[in-house]
Amino acid sequence: MTALQFRDAFWGADFSDRSGYEAVLQRLQDGRRMCKDVEELLRMRAVAEEKFGKELVAIARRAGGQTEISTLRASIDRLKAEIEHTGSLHVQLSGMIKEEVQKIEAFREHQREQRKKFEEIIEKVQKPIEALYKRTMESKRCYEQRCKEADEAEQAVEKKSSPAATPLRPTEKVLNRARLCREAARLAEKQYMWHVDKLENTRQDWESTYRSTCEVFQQQESDRIGILRCVLWDHCNQLSMQCVKDDECYEEVRKILEECDIAMDNNHFIQTRRTGSSPPKSVEFQNYYNADTNGNADGSTAQRFPCIQQETPVVSLSFSVAPSCGVGEHISGDDVSTPESRVADEEHYKVLYDYKAQDPDELSITRGEVLLITDQGEDGWWTARRGDLIGLVPGTYLIKL
Repeated sequence: MTALQFRDAFWGADFSDRSGYEAVLQRLQDGRRMCKDVEELLRMRAVAEEKFGKELVAIARRAGGQTEISTLRASIDRLKAEIEHTGSLHVQLSGMIKEEVQKIEAFREHQREQRKKFEEIIEKVQKPIEALYKRTMESKRCYEQRCKEADEAEQAVEKKSSPAATPLRPTEKVLNRARLCREAARLAEKQYMWHVDKLENTRQDWESTYRSTCEVFQQQESDRIGILRCVLWDHCNQLSMQCVKDDECYEEVRKILEECDIAMDNNHFIQTRRTGSSPPKSVEFQNYYNADTNGNADGSTAQRFPCIQQETPVVSLSFSVAPSCGVGEHISGDDVSTPESRVADEEHYKVLYDYKAQDPDELSITRGEVLLITDQGEDGWWTARRGDLIGLVPGTYLIKL
């Protein structure tokens, strides 16, 4: 039977999808719990064997028969000796089972430490690539939005350039806005391409780490299945040697254990819980103008909007492109609110006594300071402003100017 691989079956839909990785971790946790269950089973059996063996020894030593003579006395003595010997064998079997329990405990702790190291490695590479993928998708949306805005502005230029257009001045304004929008689109395109390149470089390291981690986890799962199978097999052999009469029952268990196959268990898990057969594809740069409805892949502004080539006065502007995708609007001086306009109804008070803030939302004040009171609470605590600092002060410490 062909063995399937963890590294080929547990990829997510994108870099932020952890469903495959979480499925593998859940399998490992279930395997750890299974080890503990087997340990408890063997531990209880060891206690039962020890108790049974000690009781057999005690029975043999308490038994009478000293009054008998001749061959019957020899038979009674032989019987008691065999009972005591059988009890000793059961006590020895208990010790052997306890050794198997210790073996499983050591194996389980070793796997836990190994798994913890690789989980930390995955976390170190997963968080950066998730953040970078998110920024790449945001830059893509911003790029598309800027391109749409530039197209709309250039279409407006075409309308203004028609014979029935308005006078020259409004046309120049529209042309300037079109140039600004096109420049913003170019900057957004560069940012988008930079994020794509950086994501690709990070993706290669992340994919390599993820594959190697999946291989380690699959090897751990294979080792776990193998050692549990061997422990159960040895345990059945010990019980068969101890109690030959019960060998038929344990033979049935051995038959079931013979059917245990590492590859079959792993394949069943993969077939029922698989999340994907290939890693996420590389994020490629997609030119906004490639998907032209007329099949024209040339997205140059000069060919699509020839009116831009007209000689017009060049306006020297200085601007910066915000990281967000919103449209940059011109803000006049009349639209900007000042602190004085926002506090038209506020009043100035003079501090009569010193006060040191007791809580984070309070404001320390000094006698003689002038504060701007923005709110007078009914509980006696007023909201005061001193420069850029705002906080609560006791109203009884102030006097109105």
